[in-house]
Amino acid sequence: MKVVVIGGAGFQEELKARSTKAGVQWIWVDKLEELNETAVADCYLDLGFIVDQQRINRLALLLPSPVLINAVLPTLKEIGQPFIRINAWPGFLKRPVAEVAALNQEEEKKIQPLFDSLDWPFQLVPDIAGMISARVISMIVNEAYFTFEAQTSTKDEIDIAMRLGTNYPKGPFEWSREIGLKNIFDLLMHLSRSDKRYRPSGAIELELKK
Repeated sequence: MKVVVIGGAGFQEELKARSTKAGVQWIWVDKLEELNETAVADCYLDLGFIVDQQRINRLALLLPSPVLINAVLPTLKEIGQPFIRINAWPGFLKRPVAEVAALNQEEEKKIQPLFDSLDWPFQLVPDIAGMISARVISMIVNEAYFTFEAQTSTKDEIDIAMRLGTNYPKGPFEWSREIGLKNIFDLLMHLSRSDKRYRPSGAIELELKK
């Protein structure tokens, strides 16, 4: 199976850390144009996806081959193409189960054979902004920043308390550094437009301005 991927070195390291079936060939390209220039592949993976109409149109040319995009915030309904969304925030490709969303039930049927071929366990989630785990982690990080903002404790102490007290694999500030605070802030801002529970802490905004 041939998979053509566009993404940076960090993504390469995460994918290499995954064990895949023998015969799966990962072909890395540097530019979006090279996706179309590569010999026909069984699957395409855009880890650097952004909502840009020119990029969307170019990726659409690869259909009906499966096109996976790293799109945590934008939904497929907003994008307007039957791609497959995955959560590939930094650190998430190393997780044992991929978080995957499709445009509709018909497109969902194509996911099982594809991910079986990649030997990549997955969980279907609704086509909503942030999917599931990104929403949860963003809320955890946000609450940690509210606690820090109130001078209740230090960042290091909060990380230690969350790792030891809740058995989280990482503390919230560790997660924010790995994922990127801007990614978390953008998702919180988007979600807060319809649900005030997601309103970002002022400490996050202050840190991003530094």
